[in-house]
Amino acid sequence: MHIIDCRGLLCPQPVINTKKYFDTLDNGSAEVIVDNEVSKNNVRKFAASKGFSSSVLEKDGNYHIEIVKDDSIKCAPMSFDDSLTIVITSDKLGEGEDDLGITLMKSYIFALSENDVVPENIIFMNAGVKLTVEGSNCLEGLNKLKDKGSKITSCGTCLDFYGLKDKLVIGDISNMYSIVDEMNKAAKTIKI
Repeated sequence: MHIIDCRGLLCPQPVINTKKYFDTLDNGSAEVIVDNEVSKNNVRKFAASKGFSSSVLEKDGNYHIEIVKDDSIKCAPMSFDDSLTIVITSDKLGEGEDDLGITLMKSYIFALSENDVVPENIIFMNAGVKLTVEGSNCLEGLNKLKDKGSKITSCGTCLDFYGLKDKLVIGDISNMYSIVDEMNKAAKTIKI
């Protein structure tokens, strides 16, 4: 079995290395080795999004992910519909006074959650990840959005940078490859 050794690599590199290998195959399998849970989850999400089967074995502090690609499974082509993705890169809305920006962001999230039409994806990057963790004043609005069907994701690298990964309370941890993929699939992307 082909080995894709991604130990010591930061996201999204394990996903990209896995994708590059499987792009060269009509069918086949590989064992991807990663050394952290986030990379394990991201590689498995990638495999699932492509219709590949995967299983995980943990040994010696590493995750060994066996992925099988079957050429009889065809991925659906990318389609552009009316989907909307919102990318939030700050914990404040607009430029100027920080206190006003914090108030405006809370109001924006609340107004968005009260709308009849909600975005398919809300992606939090950079300081925006501070809105998805313990103590955020936006959690009520974000929970309403999630209940209405919005998929909420936060950048894992950003959560790590701010030391907030253990404080995440809403949504999933993602990686740059998956974030780019979601943005590319959306009919419209808005950056806040």
